[in-house]
Formats: sequence, C-alpha cells, structure tokens
Amino acid sequence: MKRRLLIVMLAMSLLFSGCNWMDGEHVSVTPHRIHNQTVSDIKLSASNEKELETALADLIATGKEKGVIFVGGYDQGQVEQGMEQTVERTLSMTPLGAYAVEAVDWELGNSGGKPAIALEITYRRSLTEIRGIHRVSDMDAAARTIEEALSDHAASLVLEVAVYEDADIHQLVSDYVQRYPQYVMETPEVTVGVYPESGQTRIVELKFTYQNSRETLRHMREQVGSMFAAAERYVNSDDADGVKYAKLYTFLMGLYRSQETSITPAYSLLQHGVGDAKALTTVYAAMCRQAGLECLMITGTRNGEPRYWLIICDNGGYFHVDLLRNMEIGAFRRFTDGEMNGYVWDYSAYPACLGFPAQPAEENPQEQISFDAET
Repeated sequence: MKRRLLIVMLAMSLLFSGCNWMDGEHVSVTPHRIHNQTVSDIKLSASNEKELETALADLIATGKEKGVIFVGGYDQGQVEQGMEQTVERTLSMTPLGAYAVEAVDWELGNSGGKPAIALEITYRRSLTEIRGIHRVSDMDAAARTIEEALSDHAASLVLEVAVYEDADIHQLVSDYVQRYPQYVMETPEVTVGVYPESGQTRIVELKFTYQNSRETLRHMREQVGSMFAAAERYVNSDDADGVKYAKLYTFLMGLYRSQETSITPAYSLLQHGVGDAKALTTVYAAMCRQAGLECLMITGTRNGEPRYWLIICDNGGYFHVDLLRNMEIGAFRRFTDGEMNGYVWDYSAYPACLGFPAQPAEENPQEQISFDAET
C-alpha cells in the first residue's frame, strides 16, 4: 500500500514538472531543503543484486533523496525480491546506510519505456555530516584521529574504520587526557555510537560535551602551553637528569597555592595555583616528559586511601616520587620500593625501583646530587 501511494505521489510530481514517469526520458524532482540535491544526470542501472546495492550506495553517498535505477537487464521476475533484500541489507549491514539512512521507499515501473525503479530516501543525517566522515584504515589510526579531536576540543567526530575492532573509547579518552594535560583542558563527557552492529568496516560516531566553550578551552590551552614552555626553559639542557627532576618540582611548587579539584586541572593549577593530587601528578609528569625525562604516573593506595604518585628514571635507576609526601617533608625526595611502606600498586605493571645500579663510586650520581630518603 505504501509503495502504491508513493508512485501516485511521484507521478503527480512528475506531471507538474513537465516530465512523464511512464514515458519520459528523465526524471525531475524538487530538492530537499537540507540536502539540496537533485537526481544525478548519470543514469544508474543494475542487472543483479550486487549492482542494485552499488547503485543505492552511490545515491546515499552523495545525499540524493530521489533517484531512478534502470533494471532492463535484470530478470524481471527477480527485481522486486532483489530490491527488497538490497534495501534491508543496506540499512542494517552497510556502514553508511546504518548510520545515515532512516528509510528507503521505492516503486517498480517504467521510464522512457524501460523498466526502472523510482526511489525516495529519507535521511537521519545531513549531506554535510555524510561528507564530514573521516576515513581511517584501522583502530590505531582511529585512536590518533580521536586524540587530534580531543586536543582541538572538537564537539564531535565521525570515523569510518576500514578494519574495525572493539575498543574502549572512554578509556582511550581518559588515558590521553591524563597523559597530555597541556593539550586537553577539560575531560569531556563522551558518547559513542557504532554502525552497523557487526561487520569489518564500521562507522564510529563520537560526541564530546564540555562545560566550557571551545573558544575558552583553546584560550586556556594557549596559556597552559606558555607555562609548559617556561618550565622547559627552567631546566638546562646540560643538567643531570636528577637536577632536572628537582628543578621541575621546584617550578611547580612555586605556583601551587591550595589543594582543590577543578574541571580544568592544568589551567587552574598553572594559572591560579589550585589543584588536587591528580592534577599535580599529571602536570608534573607531562612537564618531565616534555623535558625529555622518563616519568610514569601510578594510581594506587597509601594506607588504604587512593593515591597518585610517579616513577622516574635517573641514570638507569628507577625511583618513586610522591609529590604530596615531598610537600610534607618540605623538599624533593625520591624513594626505592623498600621505602614505600603503606603503599600498594600493581607491581607487575611497572619497573622495580631499586635505586641506582651498581657502579664505581666516582661515577655514582649520588656524589653529584643528594636526595635524602625519608626514614
């Protein structure tokens, strides 16, 4: 019944446009106010289901709302079933169909005396959104593109991943924000949609919601970038690594005023001296890495309470650095595993912190710079 009504409506439209669906040589339609597309001048044709699917995919990829597919070379007894299966498969199994199309209505008839199918496509996405899809090869490339969008504080991102694999997008976002606080000013709320539900190639739609405007976040990023550059200049390139770690600690503590939580941790810490333990730790770690130093952030507990601290590498030796503990002591100190009483972390995930490797006394960096351990 629906297809009969559609063909009557199409016939009336074509009559007023000066063309005849049954006898004319071409079809003219009124453009949709969003897509603003007319039927392509190229005549689409199909003689089997695969070609039908290709023709329908071409219409969808260019955002066409109406189209004609000539089927003169198709077994006429199989056309209707073939079209039904093509529409069902396109909407449920192809990435673009599942992502962008709401419905496809069609009717089998004749155009210019030739068997043809008239189609009307209803979209849930605009042509701008379809053209805005980023195509990437695999999930590694997808991750890099997501990271670029986060650094730019984009509101959304749509990817077509040629070889899709299930991935924890929320964890990827969290990890990137934690590792690069100098680039991402605010952790966004993330929603993820994947189209279709199965298949090798899929479209991944991400939406990022921030409490601050994009313009505000970009301005914050510029100011934070200036502070990171100042921290990098604060250390000398010919300083020993141990000296660099200590200088960066001094730089950061010179800005710190109070322990409070903020939705813009790096900006609040570096511009207003306000930050919690996680902000202090992530910013210090990022400053160390930018200065060419190895610095790993650890999430664990101390005396049963959640705790953030770091593992650094100095001259081949690994040490723990707890910024809050150093603040209590009043100086920069580093600790071996044996000095971390009350701390619990995933020991298998990080290098053992055993201090400096054995070497001749005159080469021992302890003689160049001293960091007393807390007893």
